[in-house]
Amino acid sequence: MALTKIGKEGITGISNAANATFLTATSAEGVTLAGTLAVTGVHTVGNNAVATSEGGAVTTSIAQGLIKQWVNLDGTSSGAAERDSFNTGSTTDHGGGDYSAAFTNDMANTNYGNAGEGGTGGAGTSHMFLCGHTKATGSTRVTNLSDGGGAADRNIHCFITYGDLA
Repeated sequence: MALTKIGKEGITGISNAANATFLTATSAEGVTLAGTLAVTGVHTVGNNAVATSEGGAVTTSIAQGLIKQWVNLDGTSSGAAERDSFNTGSTTDHGGGDYSAAFTNDMANTNYGNAGEGGTGGAGTSHMFLCGHTKATGSTRVTNLSDGGGAADRNIHCFITYGDLA
C-alpha cells in the first residue's frame, strides 16, 4: 500500500506508515519540505522549477539557466576528435578552426547563443568567436580565431549553446 495523502488528521489510507512508498500532492495542496531531501533515481523537474539565489532575494528558472549543448574537441587531430560532449550528435571539421556541431535534441528556434574558447597546440592563444555563420535549430557553427585574427586549429576547442530546446 502506498501513501497517498497526509491530512490534518495524520496519514490517511494506510494503517502502517512503514508501508508508505510515495507521496502525491495536487498543485493546490503543495508540499513544503524542511531539512535535507535525498533524491535517488531519475526524477523529472518541470520547466517551471526555480532556484532561490544565494542571497535569497530573487529566483531564477532552472530550465532557462541550463546549458543545452557543449563539446570539447581536439582541433589538431584529423577530423577534430571529440573528447567529451553533451547533446552533440556529431561534429564536422570544415578546416582551419571552423567547426559545426549537430544537436541530438534541436533548439526551439535560432535565437540561441553560443560561447567558446580555444587554446594551446600552437604559438599564442586563441579565442572562439561566431563569425557570421548561419544558425540552424539542429546545429551550430563556430570559428576559432587566433591572436592575429585568422582561423586557427588548436588542441582545445570548447563551445556551448544556450537557449530554448524544442
